[in-house]
Amino acid sequence: MVALFEPTWAIKAIYNLTPAQLKREGIRAVLTDLDNTLIAWNNPDGTPQLRQWLSEMKNAGITVMVVSNNNADRIARALAKLELPFVSRALKPLPTGINRAVRQLSLTKAEVVMVGDQLMTDIAGGNTAGVRTILVQPLIETDAWNTRINRFFERRIMKRMNKHHLIDYAEELNGKH
Repeated sequence: MVALFEPTWAIKAIYNLTPAQLKREGIRAVLTDLDNTLIAWNNPDGTPQLRQWLSEMKNAGITVMVVSNNNADRIARALAKLELPFVSRALKPLPTGINRAVRQLSLTKAEVVMVGDQLMTDIAGGNTAGVRTILVQPLIETDAWNTRINRFFERRIMKRMNKHHLIDYAEELNGKH
């Protein structure tokens, strides 16, 4: 059961990903969760660091696409200034939204990675869809009300994984997979 939640990689923040690291792994698109992965759930405008990272990805020809369980209106409002493509109502941990994103991008599953801050939705969803996954630490320590329920259960899973040294947040992709 733990394998469902085990990420391919664990890094401190999505902004630590570089085009060179991604290209080395054959990754042409980053599918990312929205809240507490790409932007803080309570700061839809993002940060200068986010805009710089998105610019680097765009300049390197790497697509960044949001795959979120949020509804389309919420995602569109959050991404209005960032102009990113997205899949709403992704139904993570089911593979539905991730598979939809892969098809929309006309890529293979080997060419995308799912990045998120939650084991129970983002990592389980990516693993179920058959794509590589990256677990990141949440951008901020608070969550929206609907995420707090998942965090309760996630703490138990994380405790078991830490006991077996399955998650160690690195500064960058370390080649494990």
